[in-house]
Amino acid sequence: MMGQGPAPFLELQGVTKRYPNGTLALTDISLAVGAGEFLAIVGASGCGKSTILRHVAGLVAPTSGRIAWAQPAATGGIGPGGIGMVFQEPTLMPWARIQDNVRLPLDLAKVPRAEADARVSALLAQVGLADFARAYPRELSGGMKMRASIARALVTRPRLLLMDEPFAALDEITRQKLNDDLLALWREQRFTAMFVTHSVYEGVYLANRAIVMAPRPGRIHADIPLDLPYPRDEALRTDARYAAACRTVSLALAEAMRPPGRPSGESAA
Repeated sequence: MMGQGPAPFLELQGVTKRYPNGTLALTDISLAVGAGEFLAIVGASGCGKSTILRHVAGLVAPTSGRIAWAQPAATGGIGPGGIGMVFQEPTLMPWARIQDNVRLPLDLAKVPRAEADARVSALLAQVGLADFARAYPRELSGGMKMRASIARALVTRPRLLLMDEPFAALDEITRQKLNDDLLALWREQRFTAMFVTHSVYEGVYLANRAIVMAPRPGRIHADIPLDLPYPRDEALRTDARYAAACRTVSLALAEAMRPPGRPSGESAA
């Protein structure tokens, strides 16, 4: 449970996922996510990070356990709990202009065109794409395509934003800039965020709490509060508090990856 933190927005209660081929992807995931929280889920490939997001999004169902929404009547937006989702790839429609890509969720929800266009224009300005509204995805850089994907996820004004390693394929400079832009949007719109990443440094920079996953089967190894001040900027990256938090999460991740029975500090052969 959340203790003295923000009121729970959603809870995963003993979620376990076993696929028909027998693979146990997740086991007994119990996790409360606070309203307005920015949660990073950190772990190596194959530890179930993305599977957690897919369960929360309603794309797959747990084999056992459940996902409980604390405020189902007040969530709004599209999908269970008013969810926006950003995948590892931008997944833009190549034949459609950026403004049409971003407007797609509103069109599907039958939002009146004038209102939809106003919301799209405002959000494209917020993510720095106002001058590219009529461009096609092929005319944009990788970072710009991801900005468009984030705008599409946020145009429904979701209460919850799920992000599955959205910046992993980008260069470091672009990635850091998008981290800052994402935090600015989060602070302005106050959505709840669940952000999957392989990068300890990215997770600690963004989040106020880190969940460290262990693999085979995927399970929560550590739940670490990140008591670093907001707003965060480049100065934080050289702050001793940031370095200490990264070390704490890194040590937890190393421990999560250690084979059973191997003592701490002993490396694999």
